[in-house]
Amino acid sequence: MKRFNKQFLVGAAVISLTAPGCSKLLDEEPRSIYEPGFFQTERGVNGGLTSMYSHLRYIFGNAYYYNATLTGTDEVTYGRDADENFLTMDLSGRAALNANNSRADVLWNTAFPNINTANGIIKNATAVGTISPALIAEARFFRAFDYFLLVQTFGGVPLDLGSGELEFNTNAVRTSVRNTVPEVYTKAIFPDLLRAVTDLPANPRVIGGATKTLARLYLAKAYLTYAWWLENPNNIPTYPPAPRTDPAGRTAQYYYQQAYDVATAGIDSPGPFRLQPTYYDVHVGTNDRNTEMLMFADHTETSELYNGGSLTFGSGGSPDNFAGWMMTWNYTNIRSATNANGTGAVSSVQREAAQALGRPWNRMAPTIGAIVNTFADKTLDSRYDGTFTTVYRGNWPKAGVTNATLYNANNLPVTPGSAILTFLDTEPATAITYPSGAGASNIGAGTLPGRADYVISPLGISRIVYPGLWKLGPYRTDNAGGLGQPNAGSTRPFNIAKFSELYFVAAEAAVKGATPKSGQTARDLINVIRARAGKWRFDNNGNVAKVQDNSAAMIAATPTTIDINYILAERSREYYAEGYRWFDLVRTQKWNELANTYRIGGNNYGDHTPATVTRTIQPFHYLRPIPQTQMERLDVSADVKAAYQNPSYQ
Repeated sequence: MKRFNKQFLVGAAVISLTAPGCSKLLDEEPRSIYEPGFFQTERGVNGGLTSMYSHLRYIFGNAYYYNATLTGTDEVTYGRDADENFLTMDLSGRAALNANNSRADVLWNTAFPNINTANGIIKNATAVGTISPALIAEARFFRAFDYFLLVQTFGGVPLDLGSGELEFNTNAVRTSVRNTVPEVYTKAIFPDLLRAVTDLPANPRVIGGATKTLARLYLAKAYLTYAWWLENPNNIPTYPPAPRTDPAGRTAQYYYQQAYDVATAGIDSPGPFRLQPTYYDVHVGTNDRNTEMLMFADHTETSELYNGGSLTFGSGGSPDNFAGWMMTWNYTNIRSATNANGTGAVSSVQREAAQALGRPWNRMAPTIGAIVNTFADKTLDSRYDGTFTTVYRGNWPKAGVTNATLYNANNLPVTPGSAILTFLDTEPATAITYPSGAGASNIGAGTLPGRADYVISPLGISRIVYPGLWKLGPYRTDNAGGLGQPNAGSTRPFNIAKFSELYFVAAEAAVKGATPKSGQTARDLINVIRARAGKWRFDNNGNVAKVQDNSAAMIAATPTTIDINYILAERSREYYAEGYRWFDLVRTQKWNELANTYRIGGNNYGDHTPATVTRTIQPFHYLRPIPQTQMERLDVSADVKAAYQNPSYQ
């Protein structure tokens, strides 16, 4: 019998997860169907587990799902070239969010087939006799992981896929009943993660494999999120309707304490994981799969089969990692001159498969508030420099332009590697001279006296020109001195879970009333992260080594009393544009408070006047709509189908 569930009707091929240089690799065996007895063999269990790692690539790195986790928050708005996929998520009046256009559908359509795979492994693996509890725990982790994403996004979701709650389904079913939020947490997420913490090893069996520390992070996050749900400080509605009470009678405060205790246990017993010495080390492509990464959706430049996509051309769809394209504006439109009098325009910054550049799509843009307020400290704190590309440097010889010198702002000479365009850290004392349109730079950038680089100030960014996202930029070793393959999906892993988040979860739980341990108060925990943020080893802006330790000053600047808004601001500085923000704002019910307005310039080159945009964020928006494709699969009466959909999306 084919392995699919007509209730959700999503095929899932069993494909591999690998990493270059691994001493252990997950075996590759493409498979689109499972026979009923497949998981009753050791080979079948291993194949199912491989598919569970591979399913991450259909969620993380998918730009449309990525957009659903960020666009509409205080971090991100839509870019000039945005289509409905992005306009609708901004909630700023360009398109109404509904069951047809919500890109949270990527999660729904990917998670349930994987959950059913986990059900099959958990149900059958013990009968094999040679399957270790640690391997079964990997399936338990992924089942809980998917359910945790789903319950945060949609509210209560089905535990019964057609054969009973948490049972492996092999029958075609076109009916479905949603469980309540407390049922999803207490019947599925918490039991699976508790078992995973017990049975998973401290050290991964393969690079990027599930571990005890990873399970602790997600158990702590689930406790924290459920505690907020029980507390419900802003009376946000839930669906299906359910009292905000725990089935076991436990309080929100109980779960905040559990979140703190589990997170600090992960910090105190980290296994092989640790914080990287600098923020730059966390994200630089030469250091991918480092010891701060607990889980990632992996890719590789060594094999199209193991990469899950072309190494030369990006499809713009899963399983490619193409999320980094979305906040990359079209820097290739920058022009410099071949002649000292400013004539003979050429493209001085070519599209290149390099971390500071990559493929431009211009679908998403940072808000001015993120640049100016979130990253207010750009001197001591290294995280702004380790997040954005703020200086675009000349690389024209790689495109066959033979001029040793070009002429740029103020008709001053520039050479390869020189700054062609700089996004300034602050508003300059001397007013920038901006053109009334595209100008000589061709992208509306301005000039300052004596500078050869064109400049744009923080208040001058727009939907068409803005700092790029360095941290997600491509990194390849096969460019051979040229421009490489900038049109391909990124062959870097997409990072999903980091050891650093244990500090944030514990700190947030402490702020919410958990009793802290000595030396691990909310301020203590946040200061570990802030101290690391003050340590520099490289300056992206200046493209030079920079050995500087500002950790003492960073710690001194931390408020004596930490509140939730400060935790959220620190989380944004640490995880900006990595896909955390919508979940953070929804969990804490701060979405409307922190993101109901934002500032950004317009859609045209030369537009440097910020406009204030208002979003309409309603309480029902705190849940995404059930995808229309799922609604159409249901063979139930009209009233039952209507009740299945989240309210106000019906």
